[in-house]
Amino acid sequence: MENNNITKIFLLGFPGLYNVRIFVFLLILIIYLTTICGNLLVISLVSYSKNLHCPMYFFLAQLTMCDIIITSDIVPNMLPMVLNNGTSMSLLGCLTQFFFFGSSEGSECLLLTVMSYDRYLAICHPLHYVSIMNPRLCLEFILISWTLGFTLALLLTLGMSQLLFCRSGVIDHFFCDFDPLLRLSCSDTLQTKIHLLSTILNFPVILCPFLVVLVSYAYIVHTILRIQSISHRRKAFSTCGSHLTVVSIFYGTLLSIYLSPENGKKSVTLPKMMSLAYTVLTPLTNPVIYCLRNKDIKKAFKIF
Repeated sequence: MENNNITKIFLLGFPGLYNVRIFVFLLILIIYLTTICGNLLVISLVSYSKNLHCPMYFFLAQLTMCDIIITSDIVPNMLPMVLNNGTSMSLLGCLTQFFFFGSSEGSECLLLTVMSYDRYLAICHPLHYVSIMNPRLCLEFILISWTLGFTLALLLTLGMSQLLFCRSGVIDHFFCDFDPLLRLSCSDTLQTKIHLLSTILNFPVILCPFLVVLVSYAYIVHTILRIQSISHRRKAFSTCGSHLTVVSIFYGTLLSIYLSPENGKKSVTLPKMMSLAYTVLTPLTNPVIYCLRNKDIKKAFKIF
């Protein structure tokens, strides 16, 4: 095999659509436009409604910004891919797509963790909530989430840019994800180091945040179950119900992809579907869940 470094990547996308590709194209386009409008609506409501000027909704606005970045990074390239049964992009473009995907996903993991901690303080330590979750701490949490997400994604992307890509240049996926891109490399030693780096970086952006979420909700559930009044207990559950639903969907799909045992011979159909769930559908469902289940946002929407 010649070690010629490839400069073009061809994404297969969803081969075999043929007769339904126009329908799939329109469906993805509608989902994309609805996602952008829904998330921008949430940001607008949080910005202009005084009733939503509190930490929980401030974090929610940041979360919707992550969703906009994720879906805008991937879906516009999916549309011609569906119509043309695949699409090509430069290696630099592929690495850039991976960087924005990784940074926004990492930031979203951290923001969901911060929102879990916010709900923990609100329910388990309500008397100290205002003094602890002050505007300065909220801003620090936001800056740390974005900075850490982008920094770790940049480190991984820079590491991958040092690889020699000399295989076919064809990726059986609809975007430049980590594993499919890494399989194109023939720099075996460096490839192993990059894979190790990815595993290490998973701890601060996926595993540790997920553990914090689990611990936070363990305390939340324990505290709520000790409330004697059924109406107060129901109200406490409602304050974290939307966030818990979003966390379950997000981490459920994310962990099933990145923490499942690797097997090069397994079908790529299931990973594609799971990736489609958290890159296309989750950014759509997040504003829907919050708007439908949250009374404050419903009220702000009526006034808005």
